[in-house]
Amino acid sequence: MPQCRQVTAVASGPVDSAQNLKVSTQASRPGAADGSGPMDKSLMREKTLTMDTLNPQVKAVEYAVRGPIVIKAGEIEKYLEEGGTKPFSEVIKANIGDAHAMGQQPITFLRQVVALCTFPELMDSPSFPEDAKWRAQRILQGCGGHSLGSYSASPGVECIRKDIAAYIEQRDEGVPSDWENIYLTTGASDGIMTILRLLVSGKDSSRTGVMIPIPQYPLYSAAISEMDAVQVNYYLDEDNCWALDINELYRAYQAAKLHCQPRVICIINPGNPTGQVQSKKCIEEVLHFAYEENLFVMSDEVYQDNVYTPDCQFHSFKKVLYEMGPEYFNSVELASFHSSSKGYMGECGFRGGYMEVINMDPEVKAQLVKLLSVRLCPPLAGQAAMDVIVNPPQSDEHSYKQFHQEKSSVLGALADKAKLTEQILNAVPGIKCNPVQGAMYAFPRIFIPPKAVEEAKALGMQPDMFYCLRLLEETGICVVPGSGFGQKDGTHHFRMTILPSIEKLKVLLGKVRDFHISFLKEYSALE
Repeated sequence: MPQCRQVTAVASGPVDSAQNLKVSTQASRPGAADGSGPMDKSLMREKTLTMDTLNPQVKAVEYAVRGPIVIKAGEIEKYLEEGGTKPFSEVIKANIGDAHAMGQQPITFLRQVVALCTFPELMDSPSFPEDAKWRAQRILQGCGGHSLGSYSASPGVECIRKDIAAYIEQRDEGVPSDWENIYLTTGASDGIMTILRLLVSGKDSSRTGVMIPIPQYPLYSAAISEMDAVQVNYYLDEDNCWALDINELYRAYQAAKLHCQPRVICIINPGNPTGQVQSKKCIEEVLHFAYEENLFVMSDEVYQDNVYTPDCQFHSFKKVLYEMGPEYFNSVELASFHSSSKGYMGECGFRGGYMEVINMDPEVKAQLVKLLSVRLCPPLAGQAAMDVIVNPPQSDEHSYKQFHQEKSSVLGALADKAKLTEQILNAVPGIKCNPVQGAMYAFPRIFIPPKAVEEAKALGMQPDMFYCLRLLEETGICVVPGSGFGQKDGTHHFRMTILPSIEKLKVLLGKVRDFHISFLKEYSALE
């Protein structure tokens, strides 16, 4: 048997002993802050903020997408840049859905409009099309002082909110949308956190329970920990392409009622990290469940443009709710979220997003506006980007052809990469990958031999963390352990993005295949 390779766990505590130094209150004293001599220990004071006095809810927060594996990847990347040698020449970061960082090109029209809004002097340039100039002028008319540097109203620029409402009506084939129910946000994450802040309350058995899918996007578990709410897990059905089983919702709800008060259910559709697209029937069952149990529904729909499987279709929760009839549509409280970061746009850095909130109690709605006003407003550039997404060039406009080509090219390439990822991973012994129907991730199940599980436990880490750390150190591939997203006991996964170029994705998947086979051989599990 090959010699087991020593794996170093990534430390979670302070790594710089200088962080423990205490600062003198007598900065002007010779020999102290000026570095001319040793400090007088009698003049040093204890730090106010220590790990003992830190908010315990902050310590409870975990965020795997930028967690220990990613920190280790950064260290290796720096080591390579400084001339160090590894069995690979670069680190391929497949840990996060950052499209432009992975080489995706911006959508020209979106950047043109935002550039014009940022620097209106470009309006005189013949390099910019008139349809981009018209949109930029309209957005600037809605900004204070006609400048993107001004604050907007806390819910966002009015004309952008109206454009979003018109977009939703068109997307949902005539389902009415009131622009006053639209709130611009700093990415979808900001909206999700804001709604959760409204919902979380109570103590002991009356604490708010938040139902989230497992596997889940770690924003949800992190927010629940930070707010000291109760996480209520409902498990997606891996054997049925990560479908949502209504019986599992009832099981999770009934079990949670014994120790908390479930008040909200969160859905991610299309799924992150699982890549599934929920059927209309499934959505109807969820909404009926929420109606029966008086639950607030949070629908994370940031990947609504990312659907690749021909027999799958995105259905918005709002549209399905409307089609269920007025009894449902006029009573179920629903917040839906969208973002400029995903889709075909990939504009993560603009931090653009919005939420539509329906059936909220008018007095609570006033409290929502108050809460939004505390953060003043979302970034104006992000709001402008969001406006282009919901108000793209029309077929009779100059920029339509290029816009349509760029959008189709991005989504077409993602569909190809989704299929390629599924095919290559499923050809590897000990890996099983469900079809990537939507979003931009694969969440394959990996078999980890018992001897490797034992070694991981001896090192004080989860088996899939051990696996992903080995993968990183031996191949330069950075993926995220499934334990960071949640998974059924006894199963192991990793999440990887399908965003790299097709050439780099083939390299990545080939390295994963070779590593996994070697890993199984090392632990005598390859039949």
